[in-house]
Amino acid sequence: MESIPKLQGYNCFACGTANPIGLNLSFYRQGEYICSDITLEKNYEGWENMAHGGIVSTLLDEVMSWTVIYFRRIIFVTRRMKIKYIKPVPLYRLLTVKGKMIEGEKRRLCKARGLIQDEDKNTLVRAEATFAILSGKDLSLVPEKLRKEMDNLFKRFSRME
Repeated sequence: MESIPKLQGYNCFACGTANPIGLNLSFYRQGEYICSDITLEKNYEGWENMAHGGIVSTLLDEVMSWTVIYFRRIIFVTRRMKIKYIKPVPLYRLLTVKGKMIEGEKRRLCKARGLIQDEDKNTLVRAEATFAILSGKDLSLVPEKLRKEMDNLFKRFSRME
């Protein structure tokens, strides 16, 4: 397992370090997967002792996004995500969220798959997402400081390989 650096000081609910109510996810590479381990507590509850479906989809969106960030080194937005909830996602148990690329860049789109497993390696949820690669006018909507920090992050990833 190799730990993946992330940006510091941003307010992203899923991975931001500056969000006091966020998940503050960290990531690591395991072969062709980008992973994050988390134990969800009461604040993320839907039905009693089960994670809220919106939190589950956030976990999957984020790990698939970091999969694209790490392997493709591009700036993008989520275009579509399809989720299959297989079993309830429990609170207070270690979960591993995994993402894997399934298609390369194609007409400004790329795809990834994600899944959530419990500590016994049971798959609880599966997802697939399509991401739209930003360029030109759309990329100009991303603040310049963030674009520069992402470019520096991409360079760090290159040195890791």
